[in-house]
Amino acid sequence: MRGCMDTPDIVLTVTQLTREIREVLEGHIGSVRVEGEISNHRLQSSGHQYFTLKDAGAQLSCVMFRGSATRSGVRLTDGAQIQVFGDISVYEQRGQYQMVVKQVQMKGQGSLQARFEALKKKLFEEGLFDQDYKQAIPKFPRVVALVTSPTGAAIQDMLNILTRRAPWVRVMVFPVRVQGQGVERETIRAIEVLNAAAQFGLPRPDTIVIGRGGGSIEDMWAYNEESLARAIFTSRIPIISAVGHEIDFSIADFVADLRAPTPSAAAELLAPDVAELRRYFDSTSRTLEARVQTILEHHERVLDLTAKGTLMHEPERQIQQAEQSVDDAESRLTGSVREQLRGLSDQVTEQQQVLMRHHPRVMISEAAHRVQSSAEKIRQVLEHRLVRLEDRIKARADLIRNLGPESILSRGFSFTMTEDGRSLQNADQVHAGDVLVTRLQQGQVTSVVKD
Repeated sequence: MRGCMDTPDIVLTVTQLTREIREVLEGHIGSVRVEGEISNHRLQSSGHQYFTLKDAGAQLSCVMFRGSATRSGVRLTDGAQIQVFGDISVYEQRGQYQMVVKQVQMKGQGSLQARFEALKKKLFEEGLFDQDYKQAIPKFPRVVALVTSPTGAAIQDMLNILTRRAPWVRVMVFPVRVQGQGVERETIRAIEVLNAAAQFGLPRPDTIVIGRGGGSIEDMWAYNEESLARAIFTSRIPIISAVGHEIDFSIADFVADLRAPTPSAAAELLAPDVAELRRYFDSTSRTLEARVQTILEHHERVLDLTAKGTLMHEPERQIQQAEQSVDDAESRLTGSVREQLRGLSDQVTEQQQVLMRHHPRVMISEAAHRVQSSAEKIRQVLEHRLVRLEDRIKARADLIRNLGPESILSRGFSFTMTEDGRSLQNADQVHAGDVLVTRLQQGQVTSVVKD
């Protein structure tokens, strides 16, 4: 459908055009952060909230679905000044563009957002977010360290998933606070201890997961601190950041080796499901078997076609075609050699004229010597190439001659045909009184069948 609007001959339905507009908006604008004043707020029995966000110059229709409204914890009222984060989309039934709000905060919280953006810009410019510094997350880790609260819902979700999907993984829980004073300090200490696990008598983890559930920007602010970001960046063990909900982003997410939208998603990334692995291996095995069978069948067809090819049944014609190809190649080679020699001669003449204009006698002598040497090398190369081609042609002619019927007849064999030239392979093909012709190396014998 995309591109149809560039073709005036194509007629779109209203639905098709509206869908095109929605895809353009979502693809080119996507997620944005907007601030303004609430008006026409409406709370539905379903829990979804509808309102208009406006300023002095324009207004924007917004919808915040029940899940996002519950997580935000902000009570919306007409006249409130707010900041919202969400996706620009189109409500197709009314053909109206709108914003699907995922986060909302009162306008007064903008100072924290400003600090967030400033630190994000600073660390980005220093290169802490560069993909070149990201460490690969092991596909099949043996030891995983979970840096989180030992009593929160996040740890239970991750343990349940890891136990179900990858029971072979050894899980270490490094308890830290995830809210309040000390979060940043305890998390940094956990990263330092785990990187020096052998000194503390602990197994060295293959991956570290820093995780906690969702919350307000104030609750999760510790994960936006510069000191924690630098500790994550300097870790020699790959770190997955799983802080908050899918729509929440922190500085830790950007500097970590991998960002998981939720703690549960981090556990799923770490541990491929056993059943899925088994299905993958089974599918790969079937694919390999089918591929091998296809290759074998292909080679069988090649062998069969070779046995039935013209080389076995019409060797003389093959020899004639080969000889004709040799003649063509010789003609092309002769013309090419002449053209190259003519071109080289022209170059030599041109160089001599240049040298004569400048009167460098020594240089003229050296140039003439180089030209003669190059011509001799070219001649030798061409002669060598002609000899190689002649040897290859002779070898192929000898091969065809050895495979031909004349070679077989020379070893004392003969073959018998009917009078009209049909070859015979079985005695049932002839009857008493038929005239047969038997070909020998020298001449042929005509006979009549008696029995």
